[in-house]
Amino acid sequence: MGYRVLLIDDEESILKVIKKFLEDKGFYVDTAKTKSQALNQISRCNYSIILSDFRLPDGTGIDILEDFRKRDKETPFVIITAYGSINGAVEAIQKGASHYIAKPIDAENLLKIIQFLIQKKEKKGFDSKEEFAGIIGRSPLMRELFKEIDIVSKSESTVLIEGESGTGKELVAKAIHKLSKRKDKPFVAVNCSAIPVELFENELFGHEKGAYTGAVGQGKGKIELAGEGTLFLDEIGELDLVLQAKLLRVLQEKEFYRLGGSKTVPVKCRIIAATNRDLEKMVSEGKFREDLFYRINVVHLKVPPLRARKEDIPLLAKHFLKKYSEINGKNILDIDREAVEILMNYEWKGNVRELENAIERAVVMCQQDIILPEHLPPRITGADKRKDEYDFSGEINLLELEKKVILKVLEETGWNQTKTAEKLGISRKQLRTKMKNFGLLRTS
Repeated sequence: MGYRVLLIDDEESILKVIKKFLEDKGFYVDTAKTKSQALNQISRCNYSIILSDFRLPDGTGIDILEDFRKRDKETPFVIITAYGSINGAVEAIQKGASHYIAKPIDAENLLKIIQFLIQKKEKKGFDSKEEFAGIIGRSPLMRELFKEIDIVSKSESTVLIEGESGTGKELVAKAIHKLSKRKDKPFVAVNCSAIPVELFENELFGHEKGAYTGAVGQGKGKIELAGEGTLFLDEIGELDLVLQAKLLRVLQEKEFYRLGGSKTVPVKCRIIAATNRDLEKMVSEGKFREDLFYRINVVHLKVPPLRARKEDIPLLAKHFLKKYSEINGKNILDIDREAVEILMNYEWKGNVRELENAIERAVVMCQQDIILPEHLPPRITGADKRKDEYDFSGEINLLELEKKVILKVLEETGWNQTKTAEKLGISRKQLRTKMKNFGLLRTS
């Protein structure tokens, strides 16, 4: 996915030349000729860099810069002008400009400046650890978790990762493995809740030839397959007490028997367990062995729910946008700011997994280069609730229903009749007739 540039200039010839030059170099370029057009574009899209002429028909590039810097301190902003002066350059830099270029523009020099400023921003983002060993986040909670992962990865202790479903517990386990001295060895995951009780021992310990009907040869279990790497036991709280006892013995003795076997097999892997349940409460209720709890809870890590780190949502959404755009062969560049606000205000009971699902769905539904609110699942935008407003029990009054729909869309568009008509799929004249019939026409 390429970088997106906003080019602002009231001279059509300059827009055409620079736009073509940058697009030939692999950039995606949007243009604006006025301050109002530029601010509208900026409100809808996130840009890698903004280039603005100093003088515009309805304001200046400095006006745009000042407005932009109120909400974005990091994105590079370059002022371009034919009225070059030391004072102008100083003012631009003081207001937050990243660079100041005088006309006539040298295209190759402009390209170097753009590449330098974007790379500088990306390096700053990397240094602030927006991504750490495959985990994305820049919130204080995640930065603290990154520090803990880094420390834990250098030890050999058993780790218990706690967190709600969908928070990324397996990603944390993989990060610990990736940063440890075992990184070149296998990482083997076992979902304790997905394996039937009667098959769990075979899955974990393996079997010898003839151990049961159909066992025509020796089979290695997950512990053995992990070798000197890492064994990740996900949802360990779902194990019944009998299996908990068998697992406890393995952790204590550092060895096990294959099913039907008489020789012990040494345990060489590191054990990392995870749960979405309150194991301490389960211990007090007699549903989880206390000795096993203390055996696996040598080091405890807690993965925060997405609602506790909402500042990470735009970053995660962009990551999933890039991922699923590539998978689906699409060229979707960005997420509309209104759509981002909707994502920020949603509860995310399913956490990061639910967010990923929502963005994947949006990518599939999107037929343009930007994700809009209507591409998001109805449960997130509130469309499901709005739909319920029009459900009637008993007799249905179609005229009343039509009036409610028109009124709702009018409110959504700020009573803009043209936009309302477009959304309803009718002409503006038809809309005005209906509004008049329903007493919705406003008098000035």
